[in-house]
Amino acid sequence: MRRRFARLCLRLSRWHVVGRVPHRGLLVGAPHTSNWDFVLMLLLMWYGGVRPRVLVKKELFVGPLGWVLRRLGAVPIDRARPGGLVRELILQARRGEDFLLVLAAEGTRTPTRYWKSGFYRIARSSGVPVALGFVDGPSRTLGFGPTLHLTGDVRADMDVVRAFYADKRGVRPDGRGVPRLREEDGPGPAPR
Repeated sequence: MRRRFARLCLRLSRWHVVGRVPHRGLLVGAPHTSNWDFVLMLLLMWYGGVRPRVLVKKELFVGPLGWVLRRLGAVPIDRARPGGLVRELILQARRGEDFLLVLAAEGTRTPTRYWKSGFYRIARSSGVPVALGFVDGPSRTLGFGPTLHLTGDVRADMDVVRAFYADKRGVRPDGRGVPRLREEDGPGPAPR
């Protein structure tokens, strides 16, 4: 039912889907420039027959909206203290079950200097691959690019991510940022 609904919505709204929907791993959705990103990524997942978990800021889980978000696969995250949830997600990913976690690494819909490194930490700690998902409003295209197994060389891994997202503009192109982690600027260890 969800799959047919998603196909109908995407066809009627003239969005084109490219790439294959992953069934396991961590999906980074970018550029995150609009609230429509969540809707489009959810339709994309349903289109591919997948029920993902999507990290969403806990402030949105109030009243009926909280119930709806949970039914759609949203997982509330306290952005000020994400540690406990991240540890639980790593354990779930290590169990080997179908695990697809979707998150917007930018963490905001406005341009930001750095992405949140949580996706990198979860992928490295759990051993799951990172799939690169995108929304490109001007071309009305959404889908998936490469799936990466992170090496621990943050700069080299992020160079691959930057190259992929270089021509992806989001729903509102003026809101996109450049994929970059704080860990690239310092000599510190790679996120774990």
